[in-house]
Amino acid sequence: MSTVTVYSTRNCPYCRMAKVFLDKQGVRYTNIDVGVDAVAAEKMIALSGQRGVPVIMVDDEVIVGFDSKRLNELFGTHVSSETYDVVIVGAGPAGLTAAVYCARKLLKTLVVSESIGGQALESWAIENYMGYRMITGEDLMKKFEEQVRTLDVRLELDRVSSITPEENLFAVTTVSGITVKAKSLILTQGKQPRKLGVKDEEKYLGRGLSICSTCDGPLYKGKKVAVVGGGNSALQTAVEMSGIASSVSLIVRSTIKADPVYVRKLEGIKNITVHLHAQITALAGDPFLQYITITTEGQGDQRIEVDGVFIEVGWTPNTDILDGLVELNANKEIVVDIDGRTSRSGLFAAGDVTSVKSKQIIIAAGDGAKAALEAYEYLMKLD
Repeated sequence: MSTVTVYSTRNCPYCRMAKVFLDKQGVRYTNIDVGVDAVAAEKMIALSGQRGVPVIMVDDEVIVGFDSKRLNELFGTHVSSETYDVVIVGAGPAGLTAAVYCARKLLKTLVVSESIGGQALESWAIENYMGYRMITGEDLMKKFEEQVRTLDVRLELDRVSSITPEENLFAVTTVSGITVKAKSLILTQGKQPRKLGVKDEEKYLGRGLSICSTCDGPLYKGKKVAVVGGGNSALQTAVEMSGIASSVSLIVRSTIKADPVYVRKLEGIKNITVHLHAQITALAGDPFLQYITITTEGQGDQRIEVDGVFIEVGWTPNTDILDGLVELNANKEIVVDIDGRTSRSGLFAAGDVTSVKSKQIIIAAGDGAKAALEAYEYLMKLD
């Protein structure tokens, strides 16, 4: 039996996904919260070379991040190759809501997603979802997940690598090498964080650069950090990190474009410095990030000492796997009509991966419900 240790932080959604996977497979493990145990954090960093979570030790093997492919190779019990009425790709607000509606229609349903909760997991606080004055993204998605798990829905932590039409079916293949057939598909795979596009960016990911502040934020207690972006997520991250880090530099490419509620929260926080019309142009440090260079319009270059940078510069759709399967718009989003129908019969889409203008959790959930009902109607016509 392998010795498994999970280094995690309390609010890290991907840490939770790793532990959910291990629990489901009956794998015993030791969980260490490096957000509160500084000594353990230093040990994790020494073992992995990463200042980011989760880090999973399986005997002497180091697994960085929630690597569903590797974990499935080590511990997975794969779903059988069979035919489903509906396969839902993605398990964010749209995908989980679609799953509930499919289950209510007694459709044989499989949900495949690398994580449960999608982009919503990374929200420190959600204040505009009906029924809650304030709730974290992780807690809201836990409630979504709990409801799905009470229903007859199969939920697999894996990642879809390809989708191939076959007569009246779709063949869905995952990175773990499993292929299932679907009479209909609902695509809800959301978006992935956009990167800075700066030299050596890949080198510093996990070594000072982070795309998940709720995951890695606790590792920067008392340190100097920067947040890049001017939207709601960036300001929310800057405000939250101001209570953890010693100082926060908010680097905004043009001007702040966040909702007034976030702008008000930012005002008056003394350890946040805002740099407008600025962008990061260089990264430096060995082996971890120690300095950034920012270039500000009309002021030139400035070198800032930092321990970490949190990237909040937007998102790009997860549509690379579609490869001409459906129509995409200029932003690589799936083009849908008002009911979630795509350009291909039997294939529906919902949530942030689509061309729907407003990207909100409540809208994604509603569109997931509509896509499920349309899939049901489509299936009924097949019989």
